[in-house]
Amino acid sequence: MKILVDADACPVVPIVEHMAEKYGIPVILLCDTNHVLQSEYSEVKVIGVGADAVDFALVGLCQKGDLVVTQDYGVAAMILGKGAYGIHQSGKWYTDENIDRMLMERHISKKMRRSKSKHHLRGPAKRTAEDDAKFEESLEQMIQKINFIG
Repeated sequence: MKILVDADACPVVPIVEHMAEKYGIPVILLCDTNHVLQSEYSEVKVIGVGADAVDFALVGLCQKGDLVVTQDYGVAAMILGKGAYGIHQSGKWYTDENIDRMLMERHISKKMRRSKSKHHLRGPAKRTAEDDAKFEESLEQMIQKINFIG
């Protein structure tokens, strides 16, 4: 197992690296040329510019049993199809049981944003220490589950 992170503007990279080091799991951070990262623990792959270049590279590298950290529901759907595990930076697990609903919600939200109505959707709330703690706990539970299964 390895952990792949859709690392463009991902606020949980330090938590992922800490947990991966604790369990001895290799990490690959994928970013585009606008978000070049450096890490003492992870392998960093800088992917060329393109709207979905990082997403497609991540899915291409992903193998059955890997763990993927992404906030992109489309990426999550593709990695689940490859037999990998997925987790959102909120700590929510992507599963075969919930991914269709999440994709539908994304579609409806996109339609609402494009409509000319006066209903505006707010962006995500500012990240808190509680959010980080929730993600860390959820990530550790997922790692333990994967290790138990594998």
